[in-house]
Amino acid sequence: MEHHPATAWLTEAAGAAQQQGAGNLLRVILIVMVLGSAFIAWFLLRGYKRKDD
Repeated sequence: MEHHPATAWLTEAAGAAQQQGAGNLLRVILIVMVLGSAFIAWFLLRGYKRKDD
């Protein structure tokens, strides 16, 4: 497996983003934000669950 420096990877990613536009990147960011928000809400709200022991 060949090692690629981070700067080369970022340069290639920026070049690909210019060709494709920002649609795919924004889609991924939105999906991650929604899933992250749902996870954080679940994590915070599970502490408020009543324990009927």
